[in-house]
Amino acid sequence: MSRFSEYLAKARRSPSRRPERLPSGTRPTLVYALDGFLGAGSAPRLAASHLLDDDDGEVLASLDVDGYYDYRARRPPMVFDRDRYADYEDPTLQVRLQKDAVGTPYLLLCGPEPDFRWEQFVADVHDVIEEYDVDLSVGIGAVPMGVPHTRPLVITAHGNRKELVDRRNLWSGQLMVPSSAQALLELRLGELGHDAVGYVVHVPHYLAQVEYPSAALALLDAVSQRSGLQFDLEALQLSQAEALVDIEKQIADQDGGAVLAGLEEQYDAFTRGANESLLASDEDLPSGEELGRQFERFLARIDKREQSD
Repeated sequence: MSRFSEYLAKARRSPSRRPERLPSGTRPTLVYALDGFLGAGSAPRLAASHLLDDDDGEVLASLDVDGYYDYRARRPPMVFDRDRYADYEDPTLQVRLQKDAVGTPYLLLCGPEPDFRWEQFVADVHDVIEEYDVDLSVGIGAVPMGVPHTRPLVITAHGNRKELVDRRNLWSGQLMVPSSAQALLELRLGELGHDAVGYVVHVPHYLAQVEYPSAALALLDAVSQRSGLQFDLEALQLSQAEALVDIEKQIADQDGGAVLAGLEEQYDAFTRGANESLLASDEDLPSGEELGRQFERFLARIDKREQSD
């Protein structure tokens, strides 16, 4: 019997405990945003940071980051002050009790995606779900895609029961994809009898390595629609407006208009044909190789500018 199978058997024998720090009868939503593989545009981190700024709630559980984290691959920052180490920003992976804009309690799990011991991570999160009688777990993530920032963001929805998926994806079919800790969490929660859904926003691949508030806004909007939680998004909307102005300036300065136009054509052709086919039918669209060469030149100019700055 595998470690997870042993845990599964034990969990099904263990009665859930009612939390003492939630109103009687409350079954909260758990929102989890992990900074790692599904972190394009820093969207999950930006979303979690915004929620924490809105209500820096009580820590209900601190997970074993020291056992999960690859310190050599993702070295935490330290402050070196003249002749001494002055401060250290230690990574944390915590579950907090938060309240939304109208006072509805929910749980927020955020921090770095575990690099190791994924099954133990799932078991730890499951313990929290059982202890606080969580009704629904909602994961958020972001992936880089060949889409333009001038078009509506696309979100892929998924869940561990078909009935939980509340929106239609642009394509269907089966794919083999790289796994992530939060994807495994959703799968295992279904095996344990807990409902879990997730939303992955498609971030323009030329913005995947910078902070992209638009993606964080799209994710929080999806969470709100699915869970009924209400978030005050004004500060994030202001950040979005500032980021879009800077993006437009960068594209103009680096002569990226042709690349952007090609992506817009590709996006529009795909969405027009999404109801009938997954493939764009326009014969005059630029090829993937042409777009790739244009982007290489575009990104090279950005690199040169950053080095000169």
